[in-house]
Amino acid sequence: MDQARPKSRAVRGATRNDESRRFNLPQNEADGDWLDDRGLIDGAPPPLRTTVTVERPRTIINRNKSPDIPFDRSINPYRGCEHGCIYCFARPSHAFHDLSPGLDFETKLFAKPDAAELLRAELAKRNYVCQPMAMGTNTDPYQPIEREWRVTRQVIEVLAACDHPLFITTKSDRVTRDLDLLVPMAAKGLAAVAISVTSLVPRIAMTIEPRAPHPVRRLMAVRRLADAGVPVYVNMAPVIPAITDSEVEAIVEQAAGAGARGVSFIPVRLPWEVAPLFRAWLDEHFPDRAGKVMSIIRSLRGGRDNDPDFHSRMRGQGPWAELLRTRFLLARRRYGIDRNGEKMRLRTDLFRPPAGPQGELF
Repeated sequence: MDQARPKSRAVRGATRNDESRRFNLPQNEADGDWLDDRGLIDGAPPPLRTTVTVERPRTIINRNKSPDIPFDRSINPYRGCEHGCIYCFARPSHAFHDLSPGLDFETKLFAKPDAAELLRAELAKRNYVCQPMAMGTNTDPYQPIEREWRVTRQVIEVLAACDHPLFITTKSDRVTRDLDLLVPMAAKGLAAVAISVTSLVPRIAMTIEPRAPHPVRRLMAVRRLADAGVPVYVNMAPVIPAITDSEVEAIVEQAAGAGARGVSFIPVRLPWEVAPLFRAWLDEHFPDRAGKVMSIIRSLRGGRDNDPDFHSRMRGQGPWAELLRTRFLLARRRYGIDRNGEKMRLRTDLFRPPAGPQGELF
């Protein structure tokens, strides 16, 4: 008799909670709540609740020198992300808390409520040189917990008061909540937004990004931002071979219709622990094409699951990558957003450091 297939937990991305690379921190234990033992009662996996822990870093601006990333500084209001995107390259960062890049990454979150105050102090330093700040480059600044914590909004308030340029990447329509801040910044050439749209098919979207907003809501956010005068772009990031690549032309068309100034893409990346999680996810949700998906990914990545090299990691290599680039080029031309020569530029000359010895703005 065949063994019954284990029941999957609903509305989460990862299918398991793999061991992380350990950094010699204390082991984490279950909190002992009765929900942890639900499986002993009815045989179903226990529901995973989202928990938020306060993190108090000493600094809030992250610096990078990567030659294939168009910014040198960023702010991450949160660690971990409840959207649960299976492909998220930030998952391995949870190892620094000795937590799993799997389900822990989606359910054990960290918020930085001191972010705005730390930012004021850093912007007030005499040697600070203004360059555009990026948000959403690691985990989403508008994930569901932003509704209560509002750390992202507090950071934007500081940047707006200083006339500091800002570029936001998100897959949430919650960004439109902050139009009152972003519209005046955009009018000065200080703000732009990129919204990720990976699939227009609800069943696929909810599988790869289970707690992210519906793609229609994201496109509506593109329209609202564009109508309000905020420069907005659409990222098809990532493109997953044999699952979402058939939607390239449709996404470009919808983005153009919503008022996006440009559309970009990145082939799926599978660094560190993301690769085994992604493989397990394929086996669970797309067993009929799992082998094909991984075969194309390896062809994109020089025969490996992942290519960590600068530049090629963002573009991919080989015939499949070249075909993808050609399709995007032709689609952008067809729908009138072939603006590769029009690079996004944000002003830095308006920056004013926070006033006062402690950098107080208000």
